[in-house]
Amino acid sequence: MTEAANIRVLIVDDHPVVREGLRGLLSFKPGFEVAGEAEDGVEAVLQAAQYRPDVILMDLEMPRKNGLEAIKEIKAARPEAKILILTSFTEDRKIFAALEAGALGCLLKDSSPQELMRAIRDVYQGELALHPAIARKMIARPQSETDSTDSPLTDRELEVLKLLAQGLDNHDIAAQLVISLPTVRSHVTNILTKLNLSNRTQAALYALRHNLASLDDQ
Repeated sequence: MTEAANIRVLIVDDHPVVREGLRGLLSFKPGFEVAGEAEDGVEAVLQAAQYRPDVILMDLEMPRKNGLEAIKEIKAARPEAKILILTSFTEDRKIFAALEAGALGCLLKDSSPQELMRAIRDVYQGELALHPAIARKMIARPQSETDSTDSPLTDRELEVLKLLAQGLDNHDIAAQLVISLPTVRSHVTNILTKLNLSNRTQAALYALRHNLASLDDQ
């Protein structure tokens, strides 16, 4: 039986002590491998392209290029990149902007090693991973003026959205709903178009904010 490959992680943080601590933790834990380290957003963009890590641990507040700018550049060059924010700041605007730019989750730096390992695995599998404090703020966030109290989605699209928010990929959604893969893709496209969203992460966040799914469902 072939052993599962390690999850290759790129560590991005401007504090050497944080990078060293994360490197020591990930190197010690089986199933993880440090693909590289970057001290700012500029290096993060370059190393993400060079090493193509499975998961990028991204700080938000950094010199030269901040985490949000780096996330946007990395996702533009490689849409499938999986990014987990790891920050000590809880400023809603910056975190929400990073999630909407395509990051798959956000943890605070006071999280336990076990929580970090679990979040990395979840993000690697394409699932949303949010620190409870961030999740509560996300759900409580006031709806924008463009949000409608009456969902424009069909019943089937709502079903697809809920499963998408639970971290299921298109194949799993097709199997669970007993529909074809092209049909799922069509539903996802319609969901993003109708809700004026850019990616699956934004769709999952929409589902959380509108109580169509919860983190307990994942």
